[in-house]
Amino acid sequence: MQRLKQGDHVFIESYKHNGKVHRIWAKALVVEVKDKQIVAVTDKTCVIESDGRRWITKEPAVCFFYEDRFYNVISMARKNGIYYYCNLASPSVFDGEAIKNIDYDLDIKVFPDYSYIILDEYEYAMHAKEMGYDEDIKKILEHQMQDLIDIINKKKEPFDHKQIEEYLLKYFQMIN
Repeated sequence: MQRLKQGDHVFIESYKHNGKVHRIWAKALVVEVKDKQIVAVTDKTCVIESDGRRWITKEPAVCFFYEDRFYNVISMARKNGIYYYCNLASPSVFDGEAIKNIDYDLDIKVFPDYSYIILDEYEYAMHAKEMGYDEDIKKILEHQMQDLIDIINKKKEPFDHKQIEEYLLKYFQMIN
């Protein structure tokens, strides 16, 4: 992921285990590239769903992609606080065109007070059977889910409201 640099615009593409497109974000601005991590911001970005439906994001979102973790995290700055949406997914790769990963259905929604709910367990069970998730993937996802919950509870990066505000400030400075 080191070929990307701060200031680059990039697509974000999410696929399912069977190779079909899940969701595409038409544009994100890279605000930081670290070792094995990309931080990008989407703002009023066109999102294309697998069924062709399109919608525009409502608020700025700071997105964290990792090349060595089976998840990514999207933080959304809303009027009543910062929310986080964690996608259990394959490690992200940049192929010169887009940041890409495989979405494995399970998600965690984190509220501004750091309470959270686990989402889409039924979808995960259904897709695991339909698409043949192997036992290694299932074990990795279970372990990564526990890691995420631990990081959320400890309010460690990327679950640090102040850090999100700093990334947003950096983003607005970059676009102005």
